[in-house]
Amino acid sequence: PPRWRASWLLQTREIGMISVTVSRPSTVMDDLRAINARFIHNFVTSDVASHDALLHPEFINIWPTGQRWDRASYLKYWATAFDPKVIPYWDVRDELITVIGNVALVRSTNKAVRRRDGNEVTGMTMYTDTYLFENGAWKCIQAQIQTVAPEQYPSDDTIVSVYIDGKLQPRAG
Repeated sequence: PPRWRASWLLQTREIGMISVTVSRPSTVMDDLRAINARFIHNFVTSDVASHDALLHPEFINIWPTGQRWDRASYLKYWATAFDPKVIPYWDVRDELITVIGNVALVRSTNKAVRRRDGNEVTGMTMYTDTYLFENGAWKCIQAQIQTVAPEQYPSDDTIVSVYIDGKLQPRAG
């Protein structure tokens, strides 16, 4: 696996749970941020070939309903899931990446504006993509998505990237 120090969760009677994180080379985190950006870009652009390359052979997707899809079903859906006429706005925000050994949890929230019956409806979903570092590469072994209650929406100051009408917008500032 890549070289880094571990992250531990310690439990003590006196102070409860504390998280101790020791630094990792920025390249590991940069690689995972880039993979997360590619994952989203593949979705918005319906790039199945690029997306397929990110997935582990044993990949599974879990929807908010609890429904599980295997890799083949997921990739079939992926090919047509994003329509910029239906989803004119999409962003990625509140990115949180945790690496434990050769496993990485990549979490973010997506805000989407969807057109339904002539109305624009805004909502957010949060995902956790679980990656395994094996044979020199990070491969996604599971993607799990859930809806986010409005009172839990992350703020706009956590936005990482924005797509308008299916096109990635330049970063401000």
